[in-house]
Amino acid sequence: MKLIKKYLINFIQDELYKTGLKKAVCGLSGGIDSAVVAVLAKEALGDNFQGILLPSQHSSDSSIIDALALAKKFDIQTQTISIAPLLEAYPIDNNLRKGNFSARMRMAILYDKASEVNGMVIGTSNKSELLLGYGTIFGDLASAFNPIGDLYKSEIFEFAKFLGVNEEIISKPPSADLWEGQSDEADLGYTYAQIDEVLAKYVDERWTKEELLEVYEKELVEMIIKRIYQNQFKRKMPLIAKLKNRTITHDFLYERDIKL
Repeated sequence: MKLIKKYLINFIQDELYKTGLKKAVCGLSGGIDSAVVAVLAKEALGDNFQGILLPSQHSSDSSIIDALALAKKFDIQTQTISIAPLLEAYPIDNNLRKGNFSARMRMAILYDKASEVNGMVIGTSNKSELLLGYGTIFGDLASAFNPIGDLYKSEIFEFAKFLGVNEEIISKPPSADLWEGQSDEADLGYTYAQIDEVLAKYVDERWTKEELLEVYEKELVEMIIKRIYQNQFKRKMPLIAKLKNRTITHDFLYERDIKL
């Protein structure tokens, strides 16, 4: 854990400083993923990092309380901006659409706040969410760089304990808090412990579907494999139709931080 912490702190510093920028922000939701990122970013950047709380009228009181308690414990600068007026101005009566809209409004504000301080947005999506597509494209899945995207949700819990994240955050059920009573594991139909075990076997250890079915429940295996492939588009840049000999995302493939 100590080596992972050191590596990720260096990662945050390197990814930010090589752009010539010094400041960064991330959304601080009161959840465990953003808590881990915020603790790492604070240690990496000091007062050049700020956590932004973006509650709506549907957010639970505990989300705000837990986020502020974390900020107090680790001396993280915060700012609170409600997205309630945006949801009132554009009412949606479908929970999924409302959740996606909320996530995109939050990310739009984060990018604006990053621009305001001439900084970057740090991502807070874990490996489980990225593989399953459990997030909103151009919403919470967006960022300039992501320090925890190769850690499964189960590993995030262990890492959070090591970092000293508040117990209230570690112990509460995972939730994107997009609408009242929303639960990640209820949406997915399985616990993260169950999901991550299969994900690790399939993705990291390269088990085949047939091998997985010999050990794990059929519905769980099929749900995971289907979601991985169904949501690949969320992990890629938009596809460009190829008309010329060098096309962006096809064969014009410079590294993102290339310089003359």
